[in-house]
Amino acid sequence: MLSSQFPFHKFFSDAPRPFLAGKDFQEDERVIEGCFLYLQNVFIELKECRAFELLRSGNDRSNYLLTKQARIVAMTCTHAALKRTELISLGFKYDNLIMEEAAQILEIETFIPMLLQQTRPREESRLKRVVLVGDHHQLPPVVKNIAFQKYSHLDQSLFTRFVRLGLPTIQLDAQGRARPSLAELYNWRYKKLINLPNTANPQFQLANAGLRYEYQLIDVGDYDGKGETTPNPHFFQNLGEAEYVVAVYMYLRLLGYPSHSIAILTTYNGQKNLIRDVLKARTGWTKYYGQPQKVTTVDRYQGQQADYILLSLVRTKAVGHLRDVRRLVVAMSRARLGLYVFGRRDLFENCYELTQTFSKFRTRPNQLVLVQNEEYPSTRPLHETDEKKPEFTVKDVVEMGGIIASMQNGMEGKMREVHVLEEDREEEKRREEKLFLEAQQKRELEESQAEVNISRFNDRIMFVTG
Repeated sequence: MLSSQFPFHKFFSDAPRPFLAGKDFQEDERVIEGCFLYLQNVFIELKECRAFELLRSGNDRSNYLLTKQARIVAMTCTHAALKRTELISLGFKYDNLIMEEAAQILEIETFIPMLLQQTRPREESRLKRVVLVGDHHQLPPVVKNIAFQKYSHLDQSLFTRFVRLGLPTIQLDAQGRARPSLAELYNWRYKKLINLPNTANPQFQLANAGLRYEYQLIDVGDYDGKGETTPNPHFFQNLGEAEYVVAVYMYLRLLGYPSHSIAILTTYNGQKNLIRDVLKARTGWTKYYGQPQKVTTVDRYQGQQADYILLSLVRTKAVGHLRDVRRLVVAMSRARLGLYVFGRRDLFENCYELTQTFSKFRTRPNQLVLVQNEEYPSTRPLHETDEKKPEFTVKDVVEMGGIIASMQNGMEGKMREVHVLEEDREEEKRREEKLFLEAQQKRELEESQAEVNISRFNDRIMFVTG
């Protein structure tokens, strides 16, 4: 009976069979009610999409999605400050606020995202919950004015203020980012920091190909008779460390390490610029080496990670701002599988604030130890040696440069092939971007013409009506 009266058999032709068996009236009625509920939801969705037929500009459509459709909206505090007036005028509303890296946000900036919706007088705020997520053991907000920073404590975040006031907090006491041995470089800064079970996975238990240790402090002496230099005030550079870091990056790439798994960090902007210049000079002639995931400062890299970190400490006369333990924690905790630090060993080991971390480096040789006859990925267990893969200790950056030159000579053909492939990929990418831009321009032209035609049609209707 119900099956013969149901008008949407064709629409639900792909539904499981038997669709309406006709044996039980109540069961068939329940199935039909479900079908009508499905159809009702379809029309509700169509009604929500109707606005896109009326809204022509991309800005209007994005505002509609933001205020009517979006369930999760992500933005920075700076963007929230710039767009606050516009968001309030649009009627933007939200119930929950989550602030990530809250310990690195200025106290006054923390309040801006809480004030993005209109609240009438004597009306209860719609905002019900604010969650601050951060680590007060890492770097604070950046305040360049020393007076404001030191005497006004403007570099204290609201997150840190709450922690110091003793407000109840949830302390995450387990890490799953890095090898357990790497976590030992900074876990002393946290209470009872343990390792998650995933750190026992094979990738954490295998050695880094071509390298004897998973972390090491490489002592870098003067290069051409020079250590740290300052071409401009507070613009610290160290050419020897820059050359060494780039050489090790090239070594890893020649062994087959993916470029996106390696990040090069330093503690000063001057060294960052120098490393980029050296990287361009040493690898710019071929596409084989590619670019590291990042070449940046420790401060800029907070909140990010890479499998392998090459860290340049730069200073040779004074420890500098690495003396801030919070910056040390950030620097040591960015690597997942390998951390290789380049610096003046005696200088940093004798710094009292850094003792807990650098005492671990003291257990390893102060010269880079390589493992021969090994390519990425390694099958050698961590902390084990293989007679077929002899170790080799690199004396200095000059010797490391010789190793790179020898490896390049043996891989010249392969490097040329990769170079050609990368150029072809870049050319294909440029063609695709060109086609996309042309299609976009064509679509915009068609939309513009359609608007003109609609406007003319409306004018005709008004003329005829008049």
